[in-house]
Amino acid sequence: METITLKVGPKTFTLDKAKAEAAIAAKRVINGRETMFFNILPLKYQWAYDLYKTMKANHWEPEDIPMGKDRDQWVDASGQITEIDRWIIKMAIGYFSAAEGIVGDNIIHVVRELVTASELKLVLGRHAHEENIHADSLVYMISSLGVNPHECEAMFADIPTIDKKADFVVSNSRALRRDMDMELTENKQALAKNIFLFGQCMEGTQFYGLFGMVLSLSRQNKFPGIGQMFRYTLRDESNHIDLFRQLLAELVAENPDIWTPAFREELRQLMAQAVSLEKEFIRDCLPVNALGLSAKEFEQYIDYIADRRLRNCGLDPLLAAAPANPFPWLSEMMDLKKEQNFFEGRVTEYKKSSSIKTASDDEL
Repeated sequence: METITLKVGPKTFTLDKAKAEAAIAAKRVINGRETMFFNILPLKYQWAYDLYKTMKANHWEPEDIPMGKDRDQWVDASGQITEIDRWIIKMAIGYFSAAEGIVGDNIIHVVRELVTASELKLVLGRHAHEENIHADSLVYMISSLGVNPHECEAMFADIPTIDKKADFVVSNSRALRRDMDMELTENKQALAKNIFLFGQCMEGTQFYGLFGMVLSLSRQNKFPGIGQMFRYTLRDESNHIDLFRQLLAELVAENPDIWTPAFREELRQLMAQAVSLEKEFIRDCLPVNALGLSAKEFEQYIDYIADRRLRNCGLDPLLAAAPANPFPWLSEMMDLKKEQNFFEGRVTEYKKSSSIKTASDDEL
């Protein structure tokens, strides 16, 4: 047995080097070494720890964002704010007030329960925490505008296109809340499907129709506080999408039996269903042309986003020709290095370290 001997004063400690090396060798996404000790070191998935640090550095609080102008615009009767503008904000609040919680709940009760490496649990915990912040931001929006919270609950429950989007992901998450033998290929594929569904279909694609609409309003200097919160939320989402993409890649690399041609096609069809549901939802959000934009343009944007998500996961796109991005200005809107404090006009980057993660065009 190879050992390491440490002498401290009169005491001698003998460490089993082989045991330590075996511990890291046993780290896996699933079916790895089970322990009650949340010991992150030694790191096997360095990318996960680096992403956790980036996410932590991007921390923000909703209450730090001024909502005075938003409140004034919400009640303004001059005609500057149209009923379509208010409807988009209501749809955004109505959908996201519960959708963010669905994502966080799935992380805690499905994905984080099944992964075994501590650094993966760490970054997933941060992901869940950020979903809490996003849900809290919706509460802050509701209270700032004076919107009836029961109306938001009714919208989530009673608007069919919202209900269908919710059932699309909740039914999958509910099915995985059971004892699962993760040695079985079918169960590994069930987890992989869940990771793809929540990371690439829901957060990665189905969130983007409303993101684009709210940022279109913000671009016209309408509801600037809400626009700023959505930009910060979208920056977080870019990290979440990347987290689940890399987690899926690691899971497949360690379990190649998952990645069959039939399973890859199943994921493509899952994205096709997500796109179809999102386009229906977009038509409800924007029943008439407004913002100087049309529902058709947002539908094209969803095709563009879905194409990128599939390609980034090594999957064939849904359309033969790559769709063009109809909203190139969105990339600049999401560049938080240019964000300014509404009261002071000074640079505000919401960071706790010298580096910050922003959404580039490749991440949109």
